[in-house]
Amino acid sequence: MKSYTLKSIGKNTDYMTIVREMEDGFVVKIVRDMDGYEDIKTDYISRELFDSCIRTGYLTEITEKVAVNA
Repeated sequence: MKSYTLKSIGKNTDYMTIVREMEDGFVVKIVRDMDGYEDIKTDYISRELFDSCIRTGYLTEITEKVAVNA
């Protein structure tokens, strides 16, 4: 599964992970930092909108492994 950071204001570390690829789009999990707690949503994004977000820099692929403390 590929993950992407979302362009946001300030130092927020919001990100999106592709859960499932479909013919016309993607099912994604979006995690937003909301003042100390995570707001997690699962949603659908069309392939056209996804491609546009990549082109404009709203989404940037996360290429490095990040250690997560459990």
